[in-house]
Amino acid sequence: QVQLVESGGGLVQPGGSLRLSCAASGSIFSIYAMGWYRQAPGKQRELVAAITSGGSTNYADSVKGRFTISRDNAKNTVYLQMNSLKPEDTAVYYCNVDYNITLGSAVFRSWGQGTQVTVSS
Repeated sequence: QVQLVESGGGLVQPGGSLRLSCAASGSIFSIYAMGWYRQAPGKQRELVAAITSGGSTNYADSVKGRFTISRDNAKNTVYLQMNSLKPEDTAVYYCNVDYNITLGSAVFRSWGQGTQVTVSS
């Protein structure tokens, strides 16, 4: 069982910044991709950003140039630095981690509980 603990959400004014963190713990052999998704009220969950074990990144067009995803492999933690926040960034943000529990075993995906980000004046 792998647990993901998210932190860093909250209320921020337009143009402000927030940094989300997500720490993974439990029966982990290797972590592969890590990512952040978000879901606004009445909308489907969408990919915000992802990062591979080698450090390659992928971003939604709507956040390119404003958000930065990074990871600390020693801490099994992924971060999302969000700058120049807009009201349309308001959503519940979920982290996810792709991992296996032994060498050569199947890869599983685990999700965080979600953290609310609200951008409003």
